[in-house]
Amino acid sequence: MSQAVLSRQKAGAISFGILGAISVCHTLNDLGQSLLPAIYPILKSGFNLSFGQIGLLTLIYQGVASLLQPLVGHYTDRRPQPYSLPFGMGCTLLGMIALAFAPNFLTLMAGGALLGLGSAIFHPESSRLARLASGGAHGLAQSLFQVGGNFGSSLGPLVAAFFVLPRGRGSLAWYTLAALCGMIVLAALGRWYKNNGHARPATRRPAARTAGLPAAQIRRALAVLIALVFSKFFYLVSITSYYIFYLIHRFHTSTQAAQVYLFIFLAAAAAGIVIGGPVGDRIGRKKVIWGSILGVLPFTLALPYVGLPATIGLSVLIGLVLSSAFSAIVVYAQELLPGRVGMVSGLFFGLAFGMAGVGAAVLGEVADLTSIYFVYRVCSFLPLIGLLAAFLPDVEEGPRVTKAA
Repeated sequence: MSQAVLSRQKAGAISFGILGAISVCHTLNDLGQSLLPAIYPILKSGFNLSFGQIGLLTLIYQGVASLLQPLVGHYTDRRPQPYSLPFGMGCTLLGMIALAFAPNFLTLMAGGALLGLGSAIFHPESSRLARLASGGAHGLAQSLFQVGGNFGSSLGPLVAAFFVLPRGRGSLAWYTLAALCGMIVLAALGRWYKNNGHARPATRRPAARTAGLPAAQIRRALAVLIALVFSKFFYLVSITSYYIFYLIHRFHTSTQAAQVYLFIFLAAAAAGIVIGGPVGDRIGRKKVIWGSILGVLPFTLALPYVGLPATIGLSVLIGLVLSSAFSAIVVYAQELLPGRVGMVSGLFFGLAFGMAGVGAAVLGEVADLTSIYFVYRVCSFLPLIGLLAAFLPDVEEGPRVTKAA
């Protein structure tokens, strides 16, 4: 992307060029992140790992990202770091190299930690950049930004099935070419961010809408949002970390076929992200959050008891409905705490990673002690936590029409 294109953005308008570029970089970043769970069958057989060790590996990766993202976001709220974005991508690159050539489980954990560090640095600042380029359409901007990450996550199983599996774990090193391209684009975006980071009053608009809420009500709303994130990501990790094993053990599918089915689920989740943000801009984010978390309950309850075709169909519906909530949750939280975009983004992206990491570790141990089928039966009730959305206050304005740049 040329500097001329980067500089032609106007305040008050949606900067689709910037949003498109950061979304593509999000794709490249999260492709690297998603390759770790996608190659779990390779790692399990190659290093003779238990489900508990797989859960621990996920916990290391997700835990580093979870703990550091709010801290990075809080720091960059006070001291923006536009050029931290390519550095975060560089950490992901190093993590992938470690996974490609790891001689033992300890090195695998180090690679996972580097992937977590890359996410911790990338997500808060890139989410802030997306809001800066939104022109006030914050839900739409978050959806466009997040769909890049979900699309990258959905590509992981395909890359694992058709590239890594036939060529071996060392072929992960080819990811470095994609990461280097992403670092170049992120350096250009960092330059635009540095030149425009204080020029747009649109990012300050939420203050007028939420200044009247009592502090106790804001804390209660944040607690509800955290519970909803727990419900969403604890369930999602049962799919992203163990769906392949579930399909192999229950339906005797091949590893490659199971990875394709995981891609189908993740692609549906990406589509849900696209839908959730703009719908939240139109009808209100609280309604999207309520419908997404609780609305998926009938599908999750049915999933453990149906055959393979119905399992695939239900997984598509679950991914589509459940994923529509996250962009709405992030923007809703940003409106609760105006002026703290980085901290809020880091907190909720960090919670997403943290809940997923803890969930993977816990569910791995449960699977070892019981069975992978029992895990899916227990997790099917998690969306009931969506009932808590009734306690969220209304903080949004009416629909807003924003012109495109």
